Amino acid sequence: MAVNNLNMTVRSAPRRKTRIAGTLKYYGQSVNGRVVNISATGLALDLSAPFNASVGSPIRIDSEELGVLEGIVKWSHSGRLGIQFRPNTNASAQVAAYFRFFHQDVTPVLRG
Repeated sequence: MAVNNLNMTVRSAPRRKTRIAGTLKYYGQSVNGRVVNISATGLALDLSAPFNASVGSPIRIDSEELGVLEGIVKWSHSGRLGIQFRPNTNASAQVAAYFRFFHQDVTPVLRG
């Protein structure tokens, strides 16, 4: 992500809304979650339970639709995590294949 001169975050790639189930893994921890938006460079997940991984921690996401993705925690807020894909993995190709063959646009759902 880049930062413009107004101190606002500018995304390096456009994100698309999704509802993809997956399991987030970090060392001995594992928690189910749902990918709520995704791009070629990262994604955001809503988690089903508390998860103790700090910013900069390496994580792994296992999903039937996306396969295995590896990334780094970029932010955490109110049960949601932002993940940046590791550049040396094939995450970008996996995400591109998902959009080419499987993605269907979804409408937003209000969080309760």
